[in-house]
Amino acid sequence: MGKQIRNFMNFVREQGVVGLAVGLAIGAQVTVVTNAIVANFINPIVGFVLGNTDLTNLKWVIVEKSIYSSRALTIEYGKILDAIIRLLAVAAVIYFVVHGLKMDKVDRKKDK
Repeated sequence: MGKQIRNFMNFVREQGVVGLAVGLAIGAQVTVVTNAIVANFINPIVGFVLGNTDLTNLKWVIVEKSIYSSRALTIEYGKILDAIIRLLAVAAVIYFVVHGLKMDKVDRKKDK
């Protein structure tokens, strides 16, 4: 049992599992902060420019409900735009943090 624990600890050290866990935790928090910025700063500006107060409410109604049919067809493209803006914002923040802190050069020593 002691040998298995030592092997596991060596695996964690050699494979950088602790660094990966820290990176995931930081990445999750960067996502939370970036989503808050997108939801409370970027989306209201885009919504104002497009003439709508909430970007996620943008939709294209193809078939409306009527008294004759309870079926409707609506494409909520505002939610898609919101998701794309969030993705681009998170990717940009992570990119600039990694390059700003020179973290992209950390793993290059292992390759040599």
